[in-house]
Amino acid sequence: MKNAIRMLFLGAALGFGASGLDAQACPGGGDTADRASPPDSATASLGGDMVKVCYGAPSARGRTMVGGDAHPYGTPWRLGANEATAIHLPFAASVAGVDVPAGSYSLYAVVGEKSWDIVVNGVAERWGRPISEEVMASDVGSGTVPVAANEHVERLMMSFEDVSADSATLVVEWEAYRVEVPVVRTN
Repeated sequence: MKNAIRMLFLGAALGFGASGLDAQACPGGGDTADRASPPDSATASLGGDMVKVCYGAPSARGRTMVGGDAHPYGTPWRLGANEATAIHLPFAASVAGVDVPAGSYSLYAVVGEKSWDIVVNGVAERWGRPISEEVMASDVGSGTVPVAANEHVERLMMSFEDVSADSATLVVEWEAYRVEVPVVRTN
C-alpha cells in the first residue's frame, strides 16, 4: 500500500512538473511525418521561464513564396504552414511592440518588401488559413519590423537570438528574408 501511495504521489508530482510544458505543446498531434511542411519550434529561457514558438516549416522548392503568388506583399500570411504559428509566454511581454499578458497567442504577418507587420492574435489554437475578418477580430495589435537581406533559406526557420533574462529576438528566416521580432518581458 505504501508503494502504491508513493507511486501515486510521484506520478502526481511529475504530472504537476510537466504541466507547464504540456501547456506549451505544439499542435499537430498524430502522425505529422508525411506533411510537406513539418511542425517545428523554437524556445528561449528568459530568466528561467521558457518562451516557445510553434510553427509549420514550409520549403520554397523553387517557388517565390514571400512577395509571390503564395504570399503577395500587403496580404496576411500565417507565418508558417498548417496550424497557426503560436507563441507561448509564461509572463507578460511585449511582442513586436504589442503588450500582452501571459498566455498563448497566434502570430501572422503582413509582408512587405522592406518591412513586415507582425500581428499578435488572441486565438492560438486555430488553423492558419484563411486569415479572415473573423480571425482578425481577435487581433491584439501589431508592430512593424524591418526586413534584412539574407542568403537563401530553403525551409522556413525560426530561432531566438540575443537571449537575456528580460528579452530575446525571434528571428524569422525564409528565402532571402530575415526579420527580427523583439520579445521583451514586461513584468
